[in-house]
Amino acid sequence: MFCLICCSHRRDMCSPGSIIFKDDWTAMAVSLSTNAVKVYSPVTGQYYGECKGHSATINHISFSGPSTPHVLHSCSSDGTIRAWDTRTFQQVSSFHSGSSQEIFSFSFGGSANNLLAAGCNTQILFWDWRNDKQVACLEDSHVEDVTQVHFIPDHQSKLLSASVDGLICVFDTDGDINDDDHLESVLNVGTSVGKVGFFGETYQKLWCLTHIETLSIWDWKDASETNFKDARSLASDCWTLDDVDYFVDCHYSREAEQLWVIGGTNTGTLGYFPVSYKGTRAIGSPEAVLGGGHTGIVRSVLPMSSMPGRSSQGQGHGNFGWTGGEDGRLCCWSSDNSPEINRSWISSTLVSRSGPSPPHNKASSLLGKRLYNFLTIKIKVSQ
Repeated sequence: MFCLICCSHRRDMCSPGSIIFKDDWTAMAVSLSTNAVKVYSPVTGQYYGECKGHSATINHISFSGPSTPHVLHSCSSDGTIRAWDTRTFQQVSSFHSGSSQEIFSFSFGGSANNLLAAGCNTQILFWDWRNDKQVACLEDSHVEDVTQVHFIPDHQSKLLSASVDGLICVFDTDGDINDDDHLESVLNVGTSVGKVGFFGETYQKLWCLTHIETLSIWDWKDASETNFKDARSLASDCWTLDDVDYFVDCHYSREAEQLWVIGGTNTGTLGYFPVSYKGTRAIGSPEAVLGGGHTGIVRSVLPMSSMPGRSSQGQGHGNFGWTGGEDGRLCCWSSDNSPEINRSWISSTLVSRSGPSPPHNKASSLLGKRLYNFLTIKIKVSQ
């Protein structure tokens, strides 16, 4: 049965955007509609501090790798990528796009792991982050906002970009990067791309969510596609709750080889819907339903079930994950019935108060517990 921990930001009326975890899961960063990033404990919800400096919407945040685990990066429509030291919550460096270019996404990679790529208004910019020097600008491949850039896992010289123009492009970033010689392939989604992610044993598969709430699955190497243009109606038909109004994200279990699309209602209920893309195309009944935490649209979901090295006695025991919504709430979901998790924190004061368990139906609780236990068992087996 799911219990709920809520961290509410109602005092400053700001809404959570992206939620990310540090590699060792000792900190969680949340971008807010106040153009700031707040840092919490993902286990207890304790507030650590705030990074402030952006003057416009924060579009993407990411912690650095193991070599600089305390550094957090953020990009914004103010045209900057900023690096923050989460020990002091001070800015330590920044990159500027110039020419009034908003930055919607960024990614670190390259063959020598020295490149920082940024998706802007029609352009993709590259810096060598070691010396802060801009080394390339791709401006012919997209004609509208570049919403996503990702160096492909296990293929660090390959960069994938996605745009409002409906195109997904794959580039080789070795050598002197340019549009003519380094564009390797183009996938035509046909509508504005909102979010993409890699999955599969060799990360050859790509899921894609669009701004009109469609889902497609691609093989980015051979450009084959499974299209779910009716994804929202397929998901809505699989439960007895309100129609699915939007999709938030996708989640993949590498051990189980299972992909879920996470859909939500305008009243704040979420469902994890399994996706079948091999052979028969289908979206199945939700294997987890998260209800009673949010009262509005949910913008971000981050499961804790994929925590590296997690055990039943380890950090975050019982926690399923975190969600953030337009209602200004951060919610932590748990299948552990221990009394210590039936609490709620206010972000500015961290006052602990007891409260009733959130409402839920029996079927949803059983499904949620089944998915949570299933993912946890798989992670234990892989240790």
